[in-house]
Amino acid sequence: MKKKRLDELQGNEVLARPLMTWDYQVILPEGTVIRKEHIAKIGELGILEVYVREEGSGEIAFLKLDTEEMIHKKVRDILERHTYHNNQDLEELSRTADNIISTILEEDQVVEKVYDIRERSSDIYEHSINVCAMAILTALKLKIDRQKIHDIGVGCLLHDIGLRYTTLNFNEKDVQSLNSQETAEYKKHPVYGYSTLKDEGWISDVSKYIILQHHERMDGSGFPLHIREIPMESRIVNVCDAFDEMICGITRKKTKVYEAIEYLKSFQNIKFDGKIVNVFLTFTAVYPAGSKVITNEGELAEVVSQNRDFQDRPIIRILKDKNGNAVRGERLIDLVKVHHVFIDKVLE
Repeated sequence: MKKKRLDELQGNEVLARPLMTWDYQVILPEGTVIRKEHIAKIGELGILEVYVREEGSGEIAFLKLDTEEMIHKKVRDILERHTYHNNQDLEELSRTADNIISTILEEDQVVEKVYDIRERSSDIYEHSINVCAMAILTALKLKIDRQKIHDIGVGCLLHDIGLRYTTLNFNEKDVQSLNSQETAEYKKHPVYGYSTLKDEGWISDVSKYIILQHHERMDGSGFPLHIREIPMESRIVNVCDAFDEMICGITRKKTKVYEAIEYLKSFQNIKFDGKIVNVFLTFTAVYPAGSKVITNEGELAEVVSQNRDFQDRPIIRILKDKNGNAVRGERLIDLVKVHHVFIDKVLE
């Protein structure tokens, strides 16, 4: 996010914060693409500066872009040079987890935000970082002890380390399509990861159990132990890991965010802890900003920003009417205020 004077705007910048009047009426919502005709009108209202998204940042992120890139490089470097039972370098990830926690806590009202989490590539290192950030935020909202949050962060960064000891590439491949030998190999990875770290003194038992239990489910349908009694910290990671695997295509075909959310809802209090799912959904936008959607009235629209406490009722910009004609001017609909309009379909 970057603050710019009005005379610095060129057009096509994206608002990082909504523009509001003195009495908090929204003039332009967060996510609006600033057009040249907007700039003069904004000036007429006496607004001299606006916050815009920095180039390359297309969504509200858990971590600042430069911080995320630095952490991604560090996690990749550490894990790629790691070999079985050569664990000295892995201790650095304990400090990396604290860095992520500190960075998240630096954000204003971090626990109150709704985040645009998008489908993305199946990068195992990015997956670990995002699971870490989501689990930390969930734990913060649950008011879990800070030391336990640290342990959750460490466990998340290392939860899939066992995949390095398997012989198969699982990216963009649905586990259900594997033969029995491949499935058995895949289901060993939590044990591989746990085994390599179980005797290390620098990593807590909480983190070790997260590595071992991140695929367990409350109904006993998980693996490798098929246990039903799962510690709270591992249950948090179960939810975040399952969601992120779906949207980035690790061990399954990539799905849309709203489909992953429906999956969690469907298995709430069955496979996943219902309280944790509810907390996770409070900060997860069902339709990320930028999503193209069709309304129940047949209009083509784009999601421009989110409504806190109504993650499935965003603010949308109508692009085409039901006859396919382009809409002139800015036509925004706040789905919290306009009850008869809703999102009927998400376009690929």
